[in-house]
Formats: sequence, structure tokens, C-alpha cells
Amino acid sequence: MKAIRAHGPGDPGVLVLDEIPVPEPGPGDVLIRVRAACLNPPDWYARRDFAMIPDHLFAGERLRVSFPWIPGSDASGVVAAVGPGVTDFSVGDEVFGLIRFPEVNNGGRAYAEYTTAPAAHLARKPPSVDHVHAAAVPMAGLTAYQFLVDRIRLPAGRTVLVNGAAGGVGHFAVQLARLRGARVIAVASSRHEGFLRDLGADEYVDYTATAAEDAVRDADVVIDTVGGPDAHRFLKTVKDGGTIGPVFPGDYHPEEAARRGIEIRGGQVHSDGGQMAELAALLADGSLRAGIDSVYDLADAAKAHERAETGHIQGKIVLSVP
Repeated sequence: MKAIRAHGPGDPGVLVLDEIPVPEPGPGDVLIRVRAACLNPPDWYARRDFAMIPDHLFAGERLRVSFPWIPGSDASGVVAAVGPGVTDFSVGDEVFGLIRFPEVNNGGRAYAEYTTAPAAHLARKPPSVDHVHAAAVPMAGLTAYQFLVDRIRLPAGRTVLVNGAAGGVGHFAVQLARLRGARVIAVASSRHEGFLRDLGADEYVDYTATAAEDAVRDADVVIDTVGGPDAHRFLKTVKDGGTIGPVFPGDYHPEEAARRGIEIRGGQVHSDGGQMAELAALLADGSLRAGIDSVYDLADAAKAHERAETGHIQGKIVLSVP
């Protein structure tokens, strides 16, 4: 089969198309004929062997990539074979999911014509959703879901500010917060306003014209998909006793947050086939949509990574596997 591999760390150009054996599904696994795979930030972090991640952000030992390495944790495709013990899926089923995340060296390996996945990490793809749009969902959709449902447990009637609302996690957070009865304030640049209002944003802050901390007060929850050293500015937007959910690490001035009773609830997204099935049901009835920034052929994975590194992405970047 054809697969994209990096034989060492570096810029997008280290991603090359190789010919390698088709993997065998082990116990509890299925073999997927991949039709589409999605780019996510961990793909380019790992491609550089996490060189840009400070040591203090690793819990314990620093992660290292074992090269040659196949990127990709998000896949949509067709079951080509099942391993021992698999009863939930059969050959020919269309499936999608976040595969073996947050593992790195034994991760999804989705930038390939075939990959294996634990059946427990997959859900059936809705027939009404094509593979490109299905592949755009797993990591970003599960991140938004696990923040709002598992960590924050967002009740109805709250005000939720989403920073970086047009990006992968952000545009799913906008939709899922609305589905849970929230009033949603989306923060992004001006070119994304129509996209986000169409997804259900109640208010819009164009950060290129007005800083969010100058425009918003008394939000119950902030989902911050940007983080960074200036993340503490969002303390001004959230009410005392509120919650900030940092998708990426940031400086939230923990002493000030504690003084005001503001909880910082972070965490790492993880594979979950049951939750994927819940997202699949929302996709099937049109309650949830995946925004697509751009689509590249598998062989052009390096170009897709170059696009990712330019930023200002609207939705997700997807690889189509012919």
C-alpha cells in the first residue's frame, strides 16, 4: 500500500509517499481501507519531534517519535477485514473515528491507504455524510464534546465564549454549545463571520477590530482554542465563579483565577467510539456540520502541512485517499 511517512523530523518536506506492507488487524481491531484522513496539530508537532513544546508541558518523560513514522489519527473509510473478537463491525461497513489517541508511535497511522484501528474507537459513518466531511470530525469534534460535556458539564442557559471559533475545535464548540442551549459568542477574524453565524453563533467579535477582553463581560464559560502567554486576558471576559477550558496551554494567572473562583478545566482528548457514535447521530440529522478549509490528495500531504502552518484555517484540512 501507499502511505505517507517521515523518516526524520523537520519541515513539511520530510513527508514522503512510500510503498509499505498492508498492516494486519490484531485482536479487537479492524482493517480500514482509508478514504479520507484529517490533519490535526499533533501531526505537525510530532513531525518536528515535538521540538517546539517546552519540557514543562510534558507530564513526565518528553515524547519522542520513532521514525519512520506515519502521521494521522483521524480516518474515515471502509472495513476491509476484522481481527479476532470483533463483533460490532463487518467487512464493508463505513466507519470513522479517532484512532489510538493520544498514543504517538502506535497511533492512528491514517495517512495511508490502509490502517488498523481498535473497534472500540470507531463509529459507523452516517450515509448522508461523505468520507471527507466524516474524517474532519473525530479529534476536533471529540475535543469540543469532551470539554463541554465531560469536563465542564455545560448546563442550558449559559453564555459561552469560543476563542478561535473558526478553527477545527472552535467551530464544533460553537455548534455543540448551541445544541446544549447556550448563548454563544464567537471570536475570530472578520472573514469568518458569515461561516460562524451560519453555524449558530449569537454574537461575533472580530478580534482584528476589537479585543475580546474589551467587548465581552460575564461569560459563564470560555473555550480558548488558542492559549499562549497572553491567555490571561480572557479572565476579564468571564464572571466570578466561571470556567475557562484551555484547549492549548496558556498562562491564565492561576492566582487571580483562584481569587475569583474561576476554574481552569483542561485535559487531553482521547479516543472514544461511543462518543463518536453520538457525534455521528448529530451529523446524520444535520445538527452538526464539519467545515472544510481545503482538501489535498494523499500524495500532497506535505502541501497540506504547509497550508496548516500558514494558519487562519476555517474548519479542517483533509487528505483524500484515492
